[in-house]
Amino acid sequence: MQRRHLSTVWREIRNFFLVLIGTVIEAFAFSVFQAPYNLAAGGVSGIGIIVNHFTGFSVSAFYFIVNIPLLVVGFFYLGRWRFLINTILSVLIFSVAIEIFQLYLPHYLAHYPLTDNILLSAIYAGLVSGIGGGLVYAAGATMGGTAIIGRVIQLRTGIPLSQIYLFVDGAIIVAAAFVFGWEIALYAMLTLLLAGLATDYTLEGPSRARTAFIVTTKATEMLAALQAELGRGASYWQASGGYTGEPRTIVMCTIYRPQVNDLKRIVAQVDPTAFVSIDMTQQVLGAGFTEFK
Repeated sequence: MQRRHLSTVWREIRNFFLVLIGTVIEAFAFSVFQAPYNLAAGGVSGIGIIVNHFTGFSVSAFYFIVNIPLLVVGFFYLGRWRFLINTILSVLIFSVAIEIFQLYLPHYLAHYPLTDNILLSAIYAGLVSGIGGGLVYAAGATMGGTAIIGRVIQLRTGIPLSQIYLFVDGAIIVAAAFVFGWEIALYAMLTLLLAGLATDYTLEGPSRARTAFIVTTKATEMLAALQAELGRGASYWQASGGYTGEPRTIVMCTIYRPQVNDLKRIVAQVDPTAFVSIDMTQQVLGAGFTEFK
């Protein structure tokens, strides 16, 4: 019981630092790469850039104020206190961090912004903020803003989250296009897409494995060859050919990416008439791969 309690405490400490580090990274990317070039790549921060352009109102203050009613909505629909604590933490850190960065970085950096090339800024805004966002999501938190809106709409309507983000953030980018020009909007769209890719990569890591489905009439020999030459076990089940109606066996085997060519060679040797489908596998947990933690 005590060990479980300590495990819970350490997990919460780990999550706190992930939120802290991830949010600071996102704030840095926003302050150094996005804000100087008005790259309103969706989200409440993107709306803040537009509002700041017309009114001079601080983006950090706008971000914090807008998130207050969204946090109330999220409290009732997305997990109550656990959601509220994690998200308030990220919203507070982000608001404070971008205020500090925008206030002090121009004085302490030899060159601010870091590059005069807007394309480089758009690319690194997406990559760096995506890494930060991945760390925040890994802690079970969100950055608030449109993430809350998206989750609530998904729960109420069943619309996929990716579509909701596309419409919401896309609308913000289109609005920014009328304010800052379409060229800036195109750079902002690039930032948004790269941020999504970097977030996924941070959360799940590179794909190191492949899963092969082998439809064969020589299941026993195939299983033995895979075990002997690749050191991999496999699962199998019986099936019937949809065209011929003849009995077949489907063998499923998960391997590391460098073993793909060896697997194809083994299949060709054991059963040249077999049908093979090889799919990319994002994560593999269990014996022979990554251990459960």
